[in-house]
Amino acid sequence: MKKIFVVVLLVGLGSGSAADILLFGGSNREVFLGCFNCGRYASDSICNPYGSYGSRYSSTSIFNDYARFGNEYNLASPWNEYSFSDSVPILLNRAGVSYGYFTINRFRTDASAIADELYALYNLVDGDLEKFQEQLCEMLE
Repeated sequence: MKKIFVVVLLVGLGSGSAADILLFGGSNREVFLGCFNCGRYASDSICNPYGSYGSRYSSTSIFNDYARFGNEYNLASPWNEYSFSDSVPILLNRAGVSYGYFTINRFRTDASAIADELYALYNLVDGDLEKFQEQLCEMLE
């Protein structure tokens, strides 16, 4: 699965360049939720468990299952497989080009190219966000 995910990531998100891919949430994309591909040690990385965007205790982390963007029952959460809300996190580069919504909802036509892989990984770890983060960040390295 790791190889498939990385290939889809590179092709689907255009990650062949060194461009940062950022996560924003909220209906107006007003909430910065971290950098998707900045590396485990970057302060704004979703992979940094000690940073504001990777900590499972931070209100701005998609891995905090008690926060708006981490709770699977919240319409703004990428983990709500039924949400069609505009508040779901979206992947953008620094120029504002969208790569689609970061969600496990595979039925959204505006979901990112990796929605199927996110869904598969989420189910593989039984919705455990700590395990999901570990697996995702390992794949991104």
